[in-house]
Amino acid sequence: MLLGYMRPYYEDKDCQIQLKKLTQLNCSKIIKEEHSSAKKRTQLEYILDTIQSDDKIIVTKLFVIADSTRHLVELLEIIETKGAYVQSLLEGIDTSKKNGYNFSDIVKHLVEFQSDVISEKTKKGLYEAKQKGVTTGRPRKPDENVKRAIKMYQSKKYSLSEIKKDTGISKSTLYRYLEN
Repeated sequence: MLLGYMRPYYEDKDCQIQLKKLTQLNCSKIIKEEHSSAKKRTQLEYILDTIQSDDKIIVTKLFVIADSTRHLVELLEIIETKGAYVQSLLEGIDTSKKNGYNFSDIVKHLVEFQSDVISEKTKKGLYEAKQKGVTTGRPRKPDENVKRAIKMYQSKKYSLSEIKKDTGISKSTLYRYLEN
């Protein structure tokens, strides 16, 4: 069975562009999500619950079915375990065609690649900042405020909220300095 799936997005708020393309493919059923939000996609959940072996979900572009690369991987795994397929018209993807590298595997590698790129850029940025003498992380509290907060705490005349109000030193920061 060919199942068309649509959801509104900025360039096709009323899904008319998607409907026209899916109708041309003679889909057995065309299912429309009522909103564009990533949350509570009830029609997509319905499709995933009812899809059977050899069924194919057809979308006009991958963004219609998935909100992120990770989400796409999750959906592909669910669909694959049910023996069904996905076809995206814009990208020319059809997971029912088994010639070449498996699309699901490609997407998994892309997720890992994205994660690696972000990690490397973060590490590089931290290293360069350190070389320039920039301190990373949470800024340290001025020493005089910390000393005053400790004296106030040890005098037992002030509550923690009074100490925080007067010095700007939070309870957790104060306790961390007291442990040292």
